[in-house]
Amino acid sequence: MERRLDAAAGVTLTIAIIKGVHIVGITLWTAGLIALPLLLAHHKLDHGQQEYQQIRRFTHYGYTHLLTPASVIAVAAGIALLFLRSAFVPWMFAKLLLIACLVTLHAWIGNLVVRMGEHANRRQPSPVAPLMAIAIALGLGILYLVLAKPAISIDLPDWLMTPLDRQLPVEEVPIW
Repeated sequence: MERRLDAAAGVTLTIAIIKGVHIVGITLWTAGLIALPLLLAHHKLDHGQQEYQQIRRFTHYGYTHLLTPASVIAVAAGIALLFLRSAFVPWMFAKLLLIACLVTLHAWIGNLVVRMGEHANRRQPSPVAPLMAIAIALGLGILYLVLAKPAISIDLPDWLMTPLDRQLPVEEVPIW
């Protein structure tokens, strides 16, 4: 009996540690997605080579050494939690959709960082307000879904929800 309690406490502790890592990863990732466009906006065409190089280096290292590792850690810890907690519920799928949007925003900002470096002080950065608004909205949306865990009902047609006991349309079905 005592051994069973120790195992349950170990699983609970593991879940708590992974959840903490996940929260820190998401927080750093979202904060970075808000801060990096601000850094890119600090770039001005009339800056000298030294100022340009400083901003370029700072944005590059911020993206590659902070933002990207935070995103990988957040996603990996989130996947571990998904399976450890068996949280296969509709609100979680909505959260995963918002995470996919966060990944897309991450890639877009990385593209901006690369383009700023390739054009060597000859290109003004894109407007940052929309990028920041999207990052803030996604972060708040994820926070809402996690804290509220809303009851999302999905009304699918019956033919998608009930087995029809039919054969597959091809004869070449592998038998294991």
